[in-house]
Amino acid sequence: MLYFKPSNSNPIRISNISNLILIHKPFKAMFNKRIILSFLLLLPATIALAQTKVPDDVVAAVKSRVDKGIHFSIVVGVVDASGTAYYSYGLKSEKNKEAVDEHTVYEIGSISKTFTGILLADAVLKGKMKLDDPLQEYLPKDVTAPTRNGAAIKLVNLSNHTSSLPRLPDNFHPADAANPYVDYTEKQTYAFLNSYPLSQDIGSNYAYSNYAVGLLGLILANQKGVSYEQLMIDVIAKPLELNDTRIVLTPNMQKNLALGHDQGSEVANWDFTSTVAGAGGIRSTAADMLKYVSANMGSIKSKVYPAMELSHKNTRAAGETPMVGLGWHISPVADNKEMVWHNGGTGGYRSFCGFIKGENKGVVVLTSSAESVDDIGVHILNPSSPLNERKKAAEATSDVDVSPVILDTYVGQYELAPGFILTVSRKENQLSAQATGQGKLPVFAKSENTFFYKVVEAQLVFNKNDKGVVESVTLLQGGQKITGKKIE
Repeated sequence: MLYFKPSNSNPIRISNISNLILIHKPFKAMFNKRIILSFLLLLPATIALAQTKVPDDVVAAVKSRVDKGIHFSIVVGVVDASGTAYYSYGLKSEKNKEAVDEHTVYEIGSISKTFTGILLADAVLKGKMKLDDPLQEYLPKDVTAPTRNGAAIKLVNLSNHTSSLPRLPDNFHPADAANPYVDYTEKQTYAFLNSYPLSQDIGSNYAYSNYAVGLLGLILANQKGVSYEQLMIDVIAKPLELNDTRIVLTPNMQKNLALGHDQGSEVANWDFTSTVAGAGGIRSTAADMLKYVSANMGSIKSKVYPAMELSHKNTRAAGETPMVGLGWHISPVADNKEMVWHNGGTGGYRSFCGFIKGENKGVVVLTSSAESVDDIGVHILNPSSPLNERKKAAEATSDVDVSPVILDTYVGQYELAPGFILTVSRKENQLSAQATGQGKLPVFAKSENTFFYKVVEAQLVFNKNDKGVVESVTLLQGGQKITGKKIE
């Protein structure tokens, strides 16, 4: 379903006609009421307001992916100077045959990190915190943050992924892998921090960390004496009237929830404790998220905009990549422009939102499947970036045959980071890989030891020692190389 909502629908008044045409004095007498009426009848045909729309190639791609069963549903929202537009395709669930729309609720995953960045910026602008404040200042007396070479972790390091803290803590052992964040406690958060030795200098490298941003959200909430959700509602959701943007589902949100899917099957929702909610716990709708994007662009005026604007500023040294603000990633695109963006993913959902800095152009894409939609969002903001060809899992086969005997040598667990384990399994001739806290995804042979994902731009390379024994795997993704030893 395609919707158009113009942002400026003011009628053209007859009194404004002198602004539209120039009448020379000799012809004034001829310009009678009849001519004015004729001109006005022709006016809509000659001066048409531009209409916002979801691009045709995006509409075709969305329909194709849902029809092929790659995604169960997708909702796309676009905003520009002319207004907003939505395209929605798919159903809320297998039992509920109701079509999704811009008011359907999805888990937005790590886009939540941008909310946490804005909450930090808001505290800074209110004089409650400073970006360079040491993390230690905001910890309980019996908790000591790790240091390295005399340097301390600062609040900004938690938000821009330069804290040197790992992606996930090594005491993260969910009782239910299908709902991994439901039982991680504040006590566990501080226990890990007390015992973790930093392996690299603070601020030296970008290393994405759910733990660090979850910790930041916890600190921000504790400073105000409220839950993370309540802080987010008070500072961001309530002023922007984001009534369907919450961590705990309201009755109305539950009614409009799209159920998540992984490899074609419905999966459980992920529930986040307040301890880790700032890293990925928010649920929302395309309508709310497009309002959120518009507010970040400054198109919607609000008291939180100064904090949003601060969160978009690169916090890393000139020349360091990637550029990161407070929660937001910043990427160069065509014509020397910058795209401010973030994506997200939970067990059965993927999301993307972003905008072009300094322009009135933004996008949000939500899906109830564990299949990336990043290419759709990026393509809308930067048409020179192509839409990826997507195939149904059953069609996504490899041209390289690897024997089951060799595949079995790759089966096992690989530690990519403390507490972040990649589990590789085999079913018949198909390898699958599942990272801690994420869904299981099939990988396909590019060569005997190199495998690629279909749903994300990533590869796995299995490494052997001199005796021909597989001892590690290297993950290649986003320009990064992460090698993990085989531990089981």
